[in-house]
This record gives sequence, structure tokens and C-alpha cells, in this order.
Amino acid sequence: MENVKYIVGIDLGTTHCVLAYTDANLKEDEKPSISTFQIPQIVAPGEVKEQPLLPSFLFLPGEHDVPGGSMALPWDEEASIAVGEFARKRGPDIPNRLVSSSKSWLSNSGVDRSSSILPWDSPPDVKKISPVEASSYLLKHIKGAWNDTMAKDDESALLERQQIFLTVPASFDAVARDLTLKAADAAGLPNLTLLEEPQAAFYSWIESQENWRKVVKAGESILVCDVGGGTTDFSLIQVADEEGNMTLKRVAVGNHILLGGDNMDLTLAYAVNAKLVAKGTKLDSWQFRGLVHCCRVAKEKILNDSSIKKEAISVLGRGSSLIKSTITSELTRKELEDVLIEGFLPICESSDFPVKKSKVGMREMGLPYEADPAVSRHLAHFLSQQSESGEESSNVPYPSSILFNGGVMKSDAMRQRILTVLNKWGSSKEEIKTLTSKDLDLSVASGAAYYGLARQGKGIRIKGGTAHAYYIGIESSMPAVPGIPAPMMALCIVPFGQEEGTDVDIRQQEFGLVVGEPAVFHLLSSNVRKKDDAGQIVEDWSGEIEEVTTMDAEMTPDSADEGGKIIPVWLNMKLTEVGSLEIWCVSRDDEKRRWKLEFNIRERE
Repeated sequence: MENVKYIVGIDLGTTHCVLAYTDANLKEDEKPSISTFQIPQIVAPGEVKEQPLLPSFLFLPGEHDVPGGSMALPWDEEASIAVGEFARKRGPDIPNRLVSSSKSWLSNSGVDRSSSILPWDSPPDVKKISPVEASSYLLKHIKGAWNDTMAKDDESALLERQQIFLTVPASFDAVARDLTLKAADAAGLPNLTLLEEPQAAFYSWIESQENWRKVVKAGESILVCDVGGGTTDFSLIQVADEEGNMTLKRVAVGNHILLGGDNMDLTLAYAVNAKLVAKGTKLDSWQFRGLVHCCRVAKEKILNDSSIKKEAISVLGRGSSLIKSTITSELTRKELEDVLIEGFLPICESSDFPVKKSKVGMREMGLPYEADPAVSRHLAHFLSQQSESGEESSNVPYPSSILFNGGVMKSDAMRQRILTVLNKWGSSKEEIKTLTSKDLDLSVASGAAYYGLARQGKGIRIKGGTAHAYYIGIESSMPAVPGIPAPMMALCIVPFGQEEGTDVDIRQQEFGLVVGEPAVFHLLSSNVRKKDDAGQIVEDWSGEIEEVTTMDAEMTPDSADEGGKIIPVWLNMKLTEVGSLEIWCVSRDDEKRRWKLEFNIRERE
């Protein structure tokens, strides 16, 4: 984009949203300064306050609520949905009107993410919105707050006219990225670029260093351990020496692990509930949902302030009296750390991998949480995949440094536990060193802004490309066998690490599209097969390649006589500059005839 005033980084987090910005027109010798935007939001009825964090919560209006009033914002006097701090505070009292973890829902392939399903499991008479709409509301609030503050008298400073970098989990697949872009477009922010959160956190660390090259050295790899509100993300960044210059390359990304603060809140709620039951108090499902949100608030307070030893828990009673009773308990720091550390970070061996067993209660909030909540076992599996994922000469070295990210990692006890297991697994006598983040809440947004400077040549860039290799499923042409489906092979269409802004043509494999009827393709992906080239067919891919979604295309016939005809096509893949994947069917005989494959985001049957 030309003539922009600011480079903007937006962290659209599961728990909080943050916006950071810097001058887009720095002089060559001018040192950049990255600022955090203070986001105005409703903190109490009729009270607006600026805060660096916008809690990623929406409180939906009730049957008798009218637009405006106590929810009015300076830029939207008719606002009816509360976004941010007030929504987070009010949610535990009326949980069936609270929308949270919308980012986690964007990656949930088990539901139609464009349908009005949130708050999940709320009564039929409650207003509902879709996961895409929920993310869009958060971005709309950020846009309105920025424009009202920064662009009141200067249209050139409008947020939609700036260079924006929006962060997503590294493990987000092509569909989740596409839905994130759709949410941004619905919010009036159509021109932005996606950036992986672990990379953004690492960019923030680079920006904070006087000379990062003195802290790490060529040949080392750095583990970025990002445990946030909804997901656990692992990435490895390798340091290399290229012709005397130190370079950085993201060489590995973990699976999409729906395991984070949400799971911990649920676990803490069960622990507190057990204490209540022991005293003779039983909560119904509505109260238990409120307890989960209360435990989240208590957890955040304890983790954010090392001086807090315990935090009160209060849940509204149920009954017919005008003055409802209140059920009280407490959560102590020791209980919190014991439950979270032993439950989510048990000491294990490097060969102990996640247990494939369903956990009762982990589905309570409607999201497909990981069956095994042990982050340490998921980390063991991730590191083992890197040592097994190629020829010996290309193996990624065991990490010598670690950068923590995500609100969960504010706990010193949890960071120390991860270091303990990593040092236990490693063969080196030297302990893994910690790269210190300036601020675990703000680093992703500030790192995204720094990345914008790096794209201008005013900072170091991490090489990376796509975090997944992508494939199209091809059904084998074998005779039909009763009761046994034909095996599906995987055709690589986008290799791992393919750079953004490039095209890939697959002409060696032709497909037949029937004119006038929908054609369905299976999109697959892998984050461990790093050496497959475009056009390569993989016959045995069990455990290494997973199905992402199906894709639909329907060819409109040029004439009535063409209906039902099969047209041979080849595939063209575009990795756009903004971070999305486009797949096109191109007619073999007339390359002007092209049909885009559309991701199918409806609930799988």
C-alpha cells in the first residue's frame, strides 16, 4: 500500500486483542518506536475507559435491551453488543449471553462456522452469532476505537488505510486463515496480511535486543512455546550462517492443538466444584458455566500479580426469591499451580506421546479439545517429529533456546516446569536458555508491527513460507471391492515452506470436471512431510497427512449442448501475499476458462 501513515500489528487473540503501531515513513537512520494503542471500551454501564488489552468477549443483548443507552460508544451511539472488559465481567453472571473463544471456533471443522451457533449450547430464545461474525465484531470495535481516536481530524490515518498485519496461530490451516480474512473484510478491513503468532513473538524479541546476533549463534534452533487462551503452538526457528550473514528460518510448526487457557479454566472449575460438593453444594449446568468464567478471571488475576495468594470465587444462586443467594469459594495460588502444572505439564520421557483417549468433560464447551491435556507430551511428540522428518543431514537440532509466549506462560512455575522437561530430554550438558519477552500480553502485536518494518528492509526477516504442505485427494482407479472403499492417494499441490506471492501449476495430473454439476475435491495437509514436491503423489500417508476439508466447484456450461460433458482441467495454486491459499481449475483446452475451488465450511457429515 502507498502513502500509509502507520504500520499496524493486530493480535486477534483468544483471550485478548491488542493493537500496536509504528510510523510507516521512518528515515533511513531513524530508530523505530512501537506503541501500544489504548483501546476505549465499556468497563461498566455508561463508563468508557482506555485499556491496552481488549478482552475477546462479546456480551449479547437480552430480549428487552435496546440499542445505545449504557452500551453506547463514542463512535457508535446505537451499540447493543458489549465488547471487551464489561462483557468479560458480566459474562459469569449470565453465561448464556457471553461469546468467548471465537478464534478457536474459526478452526472447528465440526460445525458450520458461518452459522449463528454462539454462545454454544445457549437456549433457543437467546440471540446468536457465527464464529466469523464474533471475530468481525472484535475487529469492528478495534477499527471504530482507532478511527475515533487517531483519525478524527485526519482521514489519511483511518485504520482501513494503514498497512495492517493480523496474527493467527501458526497451526491454522488454509480454511481457518480464509475465515479470518473474511471476518476482517466484514469489519471493513479488507487489506491486511496474515502473520503467524510465534513468528510475531520472535520479531518482538528481536526488536527488544540491542544485538540479537550476540545472544544466539549459527547452527542453533530456538523453540517458540506459545500457550494461549485457546491453543498450544510450537514452532522451531533455526539460526544459519549464509555467506557470513546470520539468518533465521522457521523450519517446523506443530499440529493445531486445541489446548490452552480454556481447558485450564474448565479444569479449575471442576476442582472448585469438587470443594463445593464436599460442602454439600451442587451446581446446575448454568451455574457451572458461570463457575468456569469465574475461574478464568481468578486465574488471570493470580497469574498477573505474583503478590496474590488466593482469589474469591462467587457464583449466583438459583431460586425464586427476588434476592438470589451467592455461592462462594476460593482459588489459591497453590491449588492453581498444582492443578495446572501436574495436570497440564507432568514430567514425562521424551518418548511419552499424547494418549489417544477421550476425556469426559473436555467437550463441555462445545469445542473439540485435545483428548490428552498434557502439554509436555504434545511437546515431546512435536520434537520427535522433527528428528524423524527427513534425512539425517537435514534434521533440526534440539533447541538450545526457548521463547515463551501466551498468557498462560506468565506463571514462573509453569515456565520452569517446561524448562525442566526440556533439559531432562536434551543430551547437552548446557541448559536451555530463556529468551526474555518484553511483555507476554503485548509481544505478538508489537512483533507484527516490527514485521511490517522488516518488509520495508528496516529489520531482520524470518524465512518461512507455508507452515503446511497441501495435497488433493485422488481416488485410486482399482476395481470395486464390496465393503472396502477405494484408497485415496495424496497429490502434493503446495510444498512445505512455499513462499507467499507465488504460483504453482500442477499440469502432470488432470482432473475431469462435469459441466453443470458440482465437483468435490478433498483438501489434505501435513506439517511433517517437508520434502514432497509439487505434483508428487503419496500413496501411503497414514499418520502424516490429514484431511482439512472438501472443496466445491461447479462449471457453468457455455451452451445447453455442453451440459453433462466432462472437461479435462489442471490445477493452479496461488499463495497470495496476504497469506491465503487460492486453488483454481483451469481448462486444458482453453486456459481462459477457470473455476475457483471454494472451501466447504459446513458441518461434516
